[in-house]
Amino acid sequence: MEELHTKWEVYSPATGEKIAELDETPLESIPHLYTKSRQAFQTWSKLPIKERLQYLKRLRLLMVNKMDEIAEVISKDTGKVKIEALVADIMPTIDAIKHIEKHAMKALSRQKVSTPLMLIGKKSYIDYMPRGTVLVISPWNYPLQLAMVPILNALAGGNTVIAKPSEVTPLVGMCIDNLFHEAGFPEGTVQFAHGGKDLGASLTEQKPDYIFFTGSVRTGKIIGEVAAKQLIPSTLELGGKDPMIVLRDANLERAVNGALWGAFTNSGQVCMSVERIYVERPVYKEFLSLLKEKANSLKQGTRLTDDIGSMTFPAQIDIVAGHLEDALNKGAILESGTSPNDWKTGQTYFIPPTILSNVNHSMKIMKEETFGPVLPVVPFDTEEEVVRLANDTEYGLNSSVWTKDTVKANRVASQLVTGAVTINDVLITVANHYLPFGGTKQSGIGRYHGEQGMRIFCHEKAIMKDNGKKNSEIQWYPYEGKYTKFLSLFQHYFSEKTNWIQFGKEYLQLIKISKEKRK
Repeated sequence: MEELHTKWEVYSPATGEKIAELDETPLESIPHLYTKSRQAFQTWSKLPIKERLQYLKRLRLLMVNKMDEIAEVISKDTGKVKIEALVADIMPTIDAIKHIEKHAMKALSRQKVSTPLMLIGKKSYIDYMPRGTVLVISPWNYPLQLAMVPILNALAGGNTVIAKPSEVTPLVGMCIDNLFHEAGFPEGTVQFAHGGKDLGASLTEQKPDYIFFTGSVRTGKIIGEVAAKQLIPSTLELGGKDPMIVLRDANLERAVNGALWGAFTNSGQVCMSVERIYVERPVYKEFLSLLKEKANSLKQGTRLTDDIGSMTFPAQIDIVAGHLEDALNKGAILESGTSPNDWKTGQTYFIPPTILSNVNHSMKIMKEETFGPVLPVVPFDTEEEVVRLANDTEYGLNSSVWTKDTVKANRVASQLVTGAVTINDVLITVANHYLPFGGTKQSGIGRYHGEQGMRIFCHEKAIMKDNGKKNSEIQWYPYEGKYTKFLSLFQHYFSEKTNWIQFGKEYLQLIKISKEKRK
């Protein structure tokens, strides 16, 4: 029976023009994808790590040669300016491959670990065994990086992958699909399913061996529930409502520039966006004035000379509008930007960079993830107050503290309930592949990046080895005559100061008793 492909039309969020017409992956083909993936796993998982890395290197060099072409696809599909596609989507992906190439051999090979003295003569190891078929479901805001990084780590660990890129940015999904084909990965090793929510649900129901999801809290909870019912291990990278704390002794010029980029890059469609700013009252007015001045100088559009592109997903515009209208109705003051009535028209999705004052935590804009270029600014008086306000959220992904006082910065940072804190900077922890990335509370479950990011896609297998020359062990049967010797042995070993002489005597006695009882 011939598969029926559903066509869907793709429109540029920045210009409104039709840019492509694509085929959706038929739901009835999903079982075949899994069969093919599990067959490919039998070969891919047995390849030495060094050989797997050769495929990743080939992909990296291909991406370097096609960098401008990929940036063009990302820019068209998302509406972001090309420099953001290059710097924040392509560069971190290529850097991730370099990191894996450099560290996978050490991270994924057998690790020798210590063996307790009580187990004299044995050796202990950890092996990292690939899980099988990994399902990667990725979002539309950074459609290259947030799809590729988990795919690459899973492949390095010996897994095969089925990936579902976001249907909101299908051209990027197709681009990634083509890159893996062009790089020559073995058939079935990496497969792509292109389509919407029904496709995602069908993929999770096929019982993959691991699920890696990046997206909204609402969808993450649905996937988490499915995974829990089948005991499928998973990583959930979800949303954020990240606070920026500016103390009175901060470099205000740098803090303002950081706030602008942290809040408005990618039109605020970043899980780690600066979504709330708290400024110590003595410098609040100066900070707000400078912030408004610089925000008004930012340029929107799709040219290489522009700073901020369009929004990507039309449904997200409604969420941003709802948060902004709620805040204005409750007394917030619009310091820059315009009301939703002025920009919720036409086929393009541009929202001007918007700054709000006179806001409080009764407003959605301070509690829920906005995911758009809207920045509320709040004064505070004490460290205790600002820590309480910063932590007053269901999220806990990222945060930043701005001050010239290192002691003060560390003191405040240590109290923030987030997966990462930057000091005098924003967002950048995600670009360091040596650091774990993930959130607390409803910002997700699990961590990736670094060695941990490769190992999450593997079973940790404990190995202990004995040379097999002894006929028995002191703790084996028979037990007769051993209790008092074991008691004395443990007391001498675990006391405040180990009595090595008595420990040795008791150990030898136990060996002697064991031999006698076996005769």
